[in-house]
Amino acid sequence: MAADIIDGKAFAAGLRARIAETIPAFREKTGRAPGLAVVLVGEDPASQVYVRSKGKATVEAGMESFEHKLEPTVTQDELLALIAKLNADRTVDGILVQLPLPKHIDEAAVIGAIDPDKDVDGFHVVNAGRLAVGATGFVPCTPLGCIMLLKDRLGSLSGLDAVVIGRSNIVGKPMAQLLLAESCTVTVAHSRTRDLADVVRRADIVVAAVGRPEMIKGDWIKPGATVIDVGINRVPGASEGKTKLVGDVDYASAAEVAGAITPVPGGVGPMTIAVLLRNTAVAAHLREGLSPPPTL
Repeated sequence: MAADIIDGKAFAAGLRARIAETIPAFREKTGRAPGLAVVLVGEDPASQVYVRSKGKATVEAGMESFEHKLEPTVTQDELLALIAKLNADRTVDGILVQLPLPKHIDEAAVIGAIDPDKDVDGFHVVNAGRLAVGATGFVPCTPLGCIMLLKDRLGSLSGLDAVVIGRSNIVGKPMAQLLLAESCTVTVAHSRTRDLADVVRRADIVVAAVGRPEMIKGDWIKPGATVIDVGINRVPGASEGKTKLVGDVDYASAAEVAGAITPVPGGVGPMTIAVLLRNTAVAAHLREGLSPPPTL
């Protein structure tokens, strides 16, 4: 029996609609819309596509989009000066600096310069610390989107065995913290994990965020498990010169065993921008002394 497909695209559309519904009341109370500032340094094609998508989604949700496109030769001091300006700007509730940055700029210094209460990407060490101790803060968008999909699918996650494959600061580590907060028993696996297939086979929940195309095979999956595939890998397509997107999970074989699985594309990917908008709306409410609506 084939697995149920977890439709991240549909869930993200619903979340974006709920966010848009909260904006008129916010505007009425504050006289403005929530604002998201996106900073793009250089001309990386993938980054340009992401920034355009984020700007479009922000406007569609009824929020203000402030785009700052800087030359690849911009100095670190100039970038830090822009961030200081955005930190002080009352109309800006969220600040996102598109990564990667040019090699001459220290990414950690740039992320660390963002006001943690405007850090809607959830990358600041203050927000990482808040997540670790269970305090309120901003969580990276992709893992928060994964938790939303899991809870929508499974309801309570309490007591379930979860394996996170990958230990990045952007996905793996915060994903593990979120699962712990839901009372899962969590294993963080990675490229050095011994007998990785056996570790994965114990899991009721598998979150694959290792960055290796189709690494996790169907015979690694516990029958009925829920599989969240965060991977986005471009590999050669069926015809010469063409490429296709695949995840970190071998979808065809895993879908024969799992109870539910996210496809690539159309699974986790759409959730990232939707959660970014959600974080921005939450930041705006908190900065104005308002309680974020429960629909967020």
